Amino acid sequence: MERRSPLATTSVMGEWRKSAHGAATALGTTDGRWALVSTSLTAMIAGSIAWLAIGTMPPMKPHGLAAHSQTTFLPYQLFQKLTHSDGNYASIAPFTPPKPTSPLDQAADDQTLDSGDATSGIDTRTVTMDRGDTLAGALEDAGISSEDASAAVAALGKVYNVRSLRAGQDFEVTYSTAPQTADANENAQALVPATGDEDDANANGPVGPATIAPAAHLISIAFSPSIEHEITIARDESNAFAASDIVKKLQVHEHRAGATIEGSLYLSAMRAGVPADVVVEMIHMFSYEVDFQRDIRPGDTFEVFYSYYYTPEGQPARNGNIAYATMHLKGRSVTLYRYQPDPNQPADYFDAHGQSAKSMLMKTPVDGARISSGFGMRFHPVLGYSRMHKGIDFAVPVGTPVMAAGAGVVQIAGHMGGYGNYLRINHQNGYGTAYGHLSRLAPGIRAGSHVHQGQIVAYSGNTGLSTGPHLHYEILVNGSQVNPLGVKVAHGRVMQGRELREFQMARLHTDALMAAMPLETKVADISTDLRQAKVK
Repeated sequence: MERRSPLATTSVMGEWRKSAHGAATALGTTDGRWALVSTSLTAMIAGSIAWLAIGTMPPMKPHGLAAHSQTTFLPYQLFQKLTHSDGNYASIAPFTPPKPTSPLDQAADDQTLDSGDATSGIDTRTVTMDRGDTLAGALEDAGISSEDASAAVAALGKVYNVRSLRAGQDFEVTYSTAPQTADANENAQALVPATGDEDDANANGPVGPATIAPAAHLISIAFSPSIEHEITIARDESNAFAASDIVKKLQVHEHRAGATIEGSLYLSAMRAGVPADVVVEMIHMFSYEVDFQRDIRPGDTFEVFYSYYYTPEGQPARNGNIAYATMHLKGRSVTLYRYQPDPNQPADYFDAHGQSAKSMLMKTPVDGARISSGFGMRFHPVLGYSRMHKGIDFAVPVGTPVMAAGAGVVQIAGHMGGYGNYLRINHQNGYGTAYGHLSRLAPGIRAGSHVHQGQIVAYSGNTGLSTGPHLHYEILVNGSQVNPLGVKVAHGRVMQGRELREFQMARLHTDALMAAMPLETKVADISTDLRQAKVK
């Protein structure tokens, strides 16, 4: 070993004396002593934390490690307690594992993140009923507790028939997402193993969920079953649910509209701003006197005087009554007034002479129908030879509602050979009507059922010997088929005496009201015209 020279040793000793003298000088001051103590404590704490952190790391398994070797590590919970300090030098906040959330909680968390409000525990979302679902089931599926859902539905039943709820109904549900209690967190953490090898699925035994998802606390429910009603279910002072139904006071407005028919009455009336439900009622009014397939031509005109109801905000709610309607066809005019002779009977439509517009049978049992095949001999497209066609065919899509042409009793309702699904109704004075190739019968229609004129009794289809969707319609007189377009049927009653005089006074009053109103003929702007009603 090389010996240091006396000169080198003397030089090193001189440098040490200078360093020691400098250290002594620094420790001779208060600031110097505190700096030394602070640096030493910081180094000790940093070393302790590093040692504890290494103890919590999962074991590393090199390829050469024996299978029976084991390593024991410091539990993470103990690491948290040891590193939590109330001093001024270091403190690590205890870790709270994330908890799973219910669907409503998750929606609330998402909205809170979007809004930046981390303290809000109340949120609102839309819940929609599915087909075959109930309100209570929809609420539970959304995360509401079964107790809250049942209590809310029970409160609703006091102001509204819950059986009237249908699929597609929306509900605005307000709820709170309170955090879990400490006991719940402790119970949930007990399911999480504190030690063991995470690479060995059998080392820790079965592992359950970290927490139990809490049900959201229901605050209120709001929905509108119709445009006139707003229903709210909310908690009262006693924390029980109570329901309230706010009924909007509708305002009635009268309109006088008319236009030239181009194409069809329905489309022409819609272009003039007449609501769809008013147009359908007007078609029913004239269905006894007008054949919409053969009688209407381009250039004919119509006029209608009707009332309509609106919400206080001006939104159309429902149609009122048609007081007057007229159609000017080539060669003739048909004018009808609404009048109610008997307060105990529904109102009816009469012409200017007091004769009811209703006849025993309607000419057209379906709306908007086009005659595709008439009465008489024809070549049958399925059988391949000519034979008598004992009715008329209306080309309509499958599922089009079919109305009873007159009041009567159902004689046959079911499948009948080439007719497919078939319906026959017996009327008065030996008259009858039959409907073939139906897709299905209306609910409640069976042999022996009583039906009224205009009632929906079936739906058109393509069953039996049929090459396409249509309705086969027959009129029978004493059991034999006759041409529906040429049959003469009895008209409704005619008012006389005092009843007729009262009708004439009511008719003149209606004429005076119409004369004082402008005729609306412009094409309606669907986005702004308050008279545009929703198609039902």
